[in-house]
Amino acid sequence: DEATDPSVSEENWECIQRFCDQVNADTEGPLSALRLLAHKIQSPQEGEALHALTVLETCVNNCGDRFHSEMAKFRFLNELIKVLSPKYYGIWSSEKVKSRVTEVIFSWTVWFPQEVKIQDAYQMLKKQGIVKEDPKLPEDKILPPPSPRPQNSIFDTDEEKSKLLAKLLKSSHPEDLQAANRLIQSVVKEEQERSAQVSRRANTISEVSENVRRMDELLQSCRRHELSPADQETLQALLQRCEKLRPLLFRLASEAVADEEALAEVLQASDKLSQALGQYRQAVASQ
Repeated sequence: DEATDPSVSEENWECIQRFCDQVNADTEGPLSALRLLAHKIQSPQEGEALHALTVLETCVNNCGDRFHSEMAKFRFLNELIKVLSPKYYGIWSSEKVKSRVTEVIFSWTVWFPQEVKIQDAYQMLKKQGIVKEDPKLPEDKILPPPSPRPQNSIFDTDEEKSKLLAKLLKSSHPEDLQAANRLIQSVVKEEQERSAQVSRRANTISEVSENVRRMDELLQSCRRHELSPADQETLQALLQRCEKLRPLLFRLASEAVADEEALAEVLQASDKLSQALGQYRQAVASQ
């Protein structure tokens, strides 16, 4: 009640932090907190609803996986949707509150891409025309890092950044929250780039393996003089694709220099490819 008091214009950060501490200390904390917050967010008093949304976002930052798990269930998401829906409280909720609720749900689709129910809820709002376009999130918005974070997240491996983020998120100063948001965004961008590298590497190695296997089968038929015209075309296409994969593997190897295991995988794939191309040249020469 203190943290969402509509008669107070500024956020009571001391109360909000105590609320988060209580959520973390209590076994049923996340479930109870979300039930209380849903009721406050649906309040006809704009100030109370807006304060409750700030408390909600701070809990997302500070209350961990148990809170995120409950927050991502339809049971709670439906309570937020009611604030936007004209069939429920949308007819009298203020535009400011509805705008904030939309921002909250949209930000979760960004930070919790693995939570299918959040994605479904937001897409349903767009499909029904309740959300016309994705909101532009303000720079001073409190955004949580994704949870669960990927293994070996930069926040896990870079202790300095992790400590700085924790310090900034605990601050009540808007400029510190802006700095935290920028730090999170830069780190997430790094993690996305790293994830894209891993994905490219896995896909390329898989393609090399499949092409080498298929080429080996066709070369065996070639040695037995059992290669049909269609197979000959396929073999030529495989050859061209394998030639194009060679420089791609070199590039992947340069990206993976700092990761011995990944580098070994790339070099092994490169060896297989070189052997397959060598066998092709031998088979053609013997013909």
